[in-house]
Amino acid sequence: MAAGGCGGRGVLCLAVLLGPAACTSSLPWAGSPGEPRSRVQVLGGSNWSLVLQGQWMLEFYAPWCSACRQMELTWENFARESEHLDITIGKVDVTQEPGLSGRFFITTLPTIYHANDGVFRRYRGSRTLEDLQGYVLERKWEAVEPVAGWKSPSSIMMHGMAGLFHLSEYIRQIHSYFTGTLGMHVWMSYAVFILVTLLIGLFLGLMLVLISDCLCPSKSRISTETSEEAITKDNVENAALEEQEEAAELSADDAEGNADVKDVSDEEDAANSSADDSQEDLALGKESGEEEMEDISEQPLAASETESSVRQRKSQVADDGL
Repeated sequence: MAAGGCGGRGVLCLAVLLGPAACTSSLPWAGSPGEPRSRVQVLGGSNWSLVLQGQWMLEFYAPWCSACRQMELTWENFARESEHLDITIGKVDVTQEPGLSGRFFITTLPTIYHANDGVFRRYRGSRTLEDLQGYVLERKWEAVEPVAGWKSPSSIMMHGMAGLFHLSEYIRQIHSYFTGTLGMHVWMSYAVFILVTLLIGLFLGLMLVLISDCLCPSKSRISTETSEEAITKDNVENAALEEQEEAAELSADDAEGNADVKDVSDEEDAANSSADDSQEDLALGKESGEEEMEDISEQPLAASETESSVRQRKSQVADDGL
């Protein structure tokens, strides 16, 4: 392992010294004129959607990864057997395709995915040729839980993740341009990015405030816009209240007038009834006086009748004695 690591560093040093041509000729997967053409299909941002159809085994690697370089020969042999396995073998260079790295959320290298008609499963087994062939022939991938829908490379969330990784790559290229081509100090480049970030944040915040103000206007704006309507409404309500109060006062006056009229009529009725009673009392007194006079006149007659009857009885007694 140490020898492989040293050899890898030597390859990178030669690539830096001799340039891009030496780099491409030194990498094991670049091939040479005498070697057969590789059956591994290279995928990028323009053709990655091919993995959504059919059965695929996809490797994510980086040129500086020693484990990726050690696996390269195995991956090539696996690709030669792909016709018998009815599978397509592909690879993605994460240094050249940061968007795909973000879309598949690659955090370790090498990372291997199995895809069957757009359903992705991560391969976590051994990286030997026998284990890779057995994974496909014995359909061991069916026992592996597929990637969740929201984490699927074709989901909307992973589209956004790919955009973020593309943005990070653009920022890295701009930083390299500032420090390499323009000869700007590293901290000056950082200061430029901080200033741009603040300006973008202020702009986005202003846009958000404007949009929210349009969708949900403030209370002060609503009050100013509806002040005239509120005043008109208050005037109408006040007028209605005044009309109700006037109607109530008129009804109260009418009630008082009716009460006065009723009292006067009651007094008249009471006076008339008292007059009738007095007249009845006078008539009754007159009748009682007449009766008393008759009684008085009848009393002497009764006395005279009793005297005469007594005299007659005396005379009869005297006659009887004789």
